[in-house]
Amino acid sequence: MAGIEEQELTLLGSVGSPFVIKVQIALKLKGIEYKYVEEKLGNLSETLLNYNPIYRMVPVLVHKGKPISESRVILEYIDETWNQNPILPSDPYQRALDRFWSKFIDDKCVIPAAKTIFIPDEKEREKATEELYEALQFLENELKDKFFGGDEIGFVDIAALFIPLFQEVAEKQLFTSDKFPKLHKWSQDFYNHPVVKETMPSKEQQFAYFKARAASLAAPSK
Repeated sequence: MAGIEEQELTLLGSVGSPFVIKVQIALKLKGIEYKYVEEKLGNLSETLLNYNPIYRMVPVLVHKGKPISESRVILEYIDETWNQNPILPSDPYQRALDRFWSKFIDDKCVIPAAKTIFIPDEKEREKATEELYEALQFLENELKDKFFGGDEIGFVDIAALFIPLFQEVAEKQLFTSDKFPKLHKWSQDFYNHPVVKETMPSKEQQFAYFKARAASLAAPSK
């Protein structure tokens, strides 16, 4: 741990994790230099477990020896600590809305989307698809500009990266341009953004990560 504490900024992550990718995109958008430390799923380091003993998961951002866990919390910390290229709006009400929609995406979209790809039971996949489409309709109605953040990528866009990511990993359309035209165009614009393209790991790395995590979706909570 001493080595990490000596670093100004260190990110502990796993290649392919969308939650880690979110943090990497935010850091790159702001032009922040950091050291990356790879953690192996199923064999997390003592350093990671000491820094995040409650959730025992990546990502963990360590700033001047102080750890911050959970991707949404890390994104807010990054935005509050480094003022350049803000990803959250300056208006308090708009910031509250961004926080609401990012939590909505994590709670209502991410798990059903993963289930539509990886759960073998057909009825469970159909149920998950219905849940996902209901959630995506809310996002479709909320999207007013090129990005959720307006002309530039913002907090909600980063939270919603699972949409183009899952489309890419699954090699099938989770949704079509006919059903969700605004989200479909957004997903293409987001995925083709220079910072996003530079940050995204390969399709093979993403699929390997999701395959390793898929079993935990159906497993009972411990």
